[in-house]
Amino acid sequence: MFLKCLQVGVLASNCYILGDEKNKKAVIIDPGGNAEDILSIVKKEGFTVDLILLTHGHADHIAGLEEVRCSTGARVAIHENDAPMLLSPGQNLSEYMGTALSLSPAEIKLKGGDEKLSLGDLTLEVIHTPGHTPGSISIKVGNIIFTGDTLFAGSIGRSDFPGGSFEQLMESIKNKLLIQDDDVIICPGHGIKSTIKQEKDTNPFLR
Repeated sequence: MFLKCLQVGVLASNCYILGDEKNKKAVIIDPGGNAEDILSIVKKEGFTVDLILLTHGHADHIAGLEEVRCSTGARVAIHENDAPMLLSPGQNLSEYMGTALSLSPAEIKLKGGDEKLSLGDLTLEVIHTPGHTPGSISIKVGNIIFTGDTLFAGSIGRSDFPGGSFEQLMESIKNKLLIQDDDVIICPGHGIKSTIKQEKDTNPFLR
């Protein structure tokens, strides 16, 4: 499995390129900017990108979406509850960041909970983890889970944006993320990697 993390955009969001090296298929998770850098790695590694996955609809995770989509021809998947955010600069918060992102609709609207997507020989499990946004998702692949802005190393996501809910956020973390095996690696939307065990033991927001 190929995995590359890039810090992109003005808020240094983590964009992940996940690839099946055997079949040369890749998925891009959260292209929040620096589209040329993302596309350069895809080209260098010889991957075909069929899918772009969005953990949620905030501007710092979607700012590079249109360029990446147009260059790869990939379909875009987002949870159905966050799908309207792609169309609205107010909902995706871009109008508060000095831009106005109004993007094309997603081709795939996820529901979460029972969906599994295929990437070559890899299986991607979609987990609905609302709280940061109503349609926030986490994506589990093997012993790795991409948590977006729900759970960070040593912290948790904000819940004070429109549509956020602290109660939902904590429920998602405790009942959907912390139930994973201790050795599962957390790849968050910002910052460094961690593990489920490390967050159980040291995250001050989870005590």
